Amino acid sequence: MRTPPVEAAPLEPHPTTLIGSVQRAMRLLEAVASREHGAPAKQLAREAGLALPTAYHLLRTLVHEGYLRRDKGLFFLGEAAERLSSSGAQQKRRSTVSDALAHWSDSIGVPVYYAIYRDGEIEVMCVADTPGNPAVEEWADFRETGHAHAIGQCLLSQLDEKARRDHLDRYPVQSITPYTVRDNDSLLRRLDRTGRMEPVVERQEYALGTVCAAIPITAGTTARTIAISLPSHQADRLLPAARQLQSEIGRLLGTLAISISI
Repeated sequence: MRTPPVEAAPLEPHPTTLIGSVQRAMRLLEAVASREHGAPAKQLAREAGLALPTAYHLLRTLVHEGYLRRDKGLFFLGEAAERLSSSGAQQKRRSTVSDALAHWSDSIGVPVYYAIYRDGEIEVMCVADTPGNPAVEEWADFRETGHAHAIGQCLLSQLDEKARRDHLDRYPVQSITPYTVRDNDSLLRRLDRTGRMEPVVERQEYALGTVCAAIPITAGTTARTIAISLPSHQADRLLPAARQLQSEIGRLLGTLAISISI
């Protein structure tokens, strides 16, 4: 039998292959970032261990590219650097949500979904499942079939009447399965009856053989939900699992309050 080739481990860069100007620029950025109220070039050069002419040249370049800004002889982080910081924070928030969903999926034994209603659209942001508990296949566009699945119904229940009708004007009720709600008015009446913090339950309205429950999330002004699904032959597990998830969310909501704004 032919032995497969062994991939060589990636080599660490040799110091002589590193680009010195990039290293020096990064040291300056770090020095500026540590000074909330700004710092002059001489101080930054000293902290970065650079000759003053080199520091001046790099500082001018960083200002030109938007990574720094200069005000009354002091240097501060610029918009480009702040965008990088914001992007990193957003990735960290996404990771926090994904980790929480994965934990709940493992502990409760169900697929877990996180979705929001933004700019008039239903967006499923994260899904955590396992081979033994797979997520529902999106066989009909979730955005266009919000009336048929628990995620969409939960999000729509958090909107005011005008926003609901606007959504249904763009995505009117249509039969997805024999169990789907039949018309806009029937759906609106159901949404009106939905308790503010009650799980929204849907049984085979989106996918035959599947039942779902969605829990409203009250954090900020954006409609949000965390939902679960189960095969219909396990329907008796749906509400207990939803209650368990709701309890878990309640314990972690303070930690997730910022993270779910992704």
